[in-house]
Amino acid sequence: MSASVAVRVPAKVNVQLAVGAARPDGFHDLANVFLAVSLFDEVTATPADALTVTCEGPDSDQVPLDRSNLAARAAELLAARAGIEPAVHLHIAKNIPVAGGMAGGSADGAGALLACDLLWKLDTPREELLEICAELGSDVPFSLVGGAALGTGRGEFLTPVDAGRFHWVFAVADGGLSTPAVFREFDRLTAGTDVPAPEASPALLAALASGDADALAAVLPGSNGLQAAALSLRPQLAATLAAGADAGALAGLVSGSGPTTAFLVRDAESAAKVAAALEASGTCRATRVTSSPAPGATAVS
Repeated sequence: MSASVAVRVPAKVNVQLAVGAARPDGFHDLANVFLAVSLFDEVTATPADALTVTCEGPDSDQVPLDRSNLAARAAELLAARAGIEPAVHLHIAKNIPVAGGMAGGSADGAGALLACDLLWKLDTPREELLEICAELGSDVPFSLVGGAALGTGRGEFLTPVDAGRFHWVFAVADGGLSTPAVFREFDRLTAGTDVPAPEASPALLAALASGDADALAAVLPGSNGLQAAALSLRPQLAATLAAGADAGALAGLVSGSGPTTAFLVRDAESAAKVAAALEASGTCRATRVTSSPAPGATAVS
């Protein structure tokens, strides 16, 4: 058995998040256009006497280290399928914002799943890994796959889509937002209205495939169906969005359920300028400069 296996796994931005009405099971049907970005966590799996989790990096004190952590749950589910004990130490090097709408927890789950599969030499078929990912959470399958994809159902059914190269700046807010709380606020705001069935935007998919930043910027406003709910719970995010626009971003939106905000920019030089202006504005705690698309969970050692 290898001494350890490290897996790098990306954050995501939802360039479209169309949300349907609540289903009887409490979930919502989605048309979720995922884009993996070059901001990564790294999960290292090492043999141990029992399942343990440690974490380092920005906001690591907010990461649960018990069995509620998706990385721990991934190890347990994989071990149960293989009929073995989840005797592994999982160490998470955190760089994706915590509770920021960028699927950081989901990324750690996918990273741990692949790391344990390699460590234990299980050679689990990709389809089976994706089944475990879907059991862990709606965003976890995309964290394993990366690139660009349309997620349907509650986001777990993935269809790859074409994507050119784009540059992004993410503004990290103080504190996090609970994804279930944002969906509950969505339900409150849309109560009594006819919520249409979610569909992917052909114009957005075409712009994404073209690699044309101006074309994508033209269709991003209003593409996140959870943005109104996130702004309702965290009104100060409107100031961050305004600061990004004033700084020259081509478009801005709340990333997923928030509170991280994402800004599309023209190139790396523009990204540096927008990031500096956002940090100077006092409307966010930190920024991250990234590009897309990025690969999914990948072994690095």
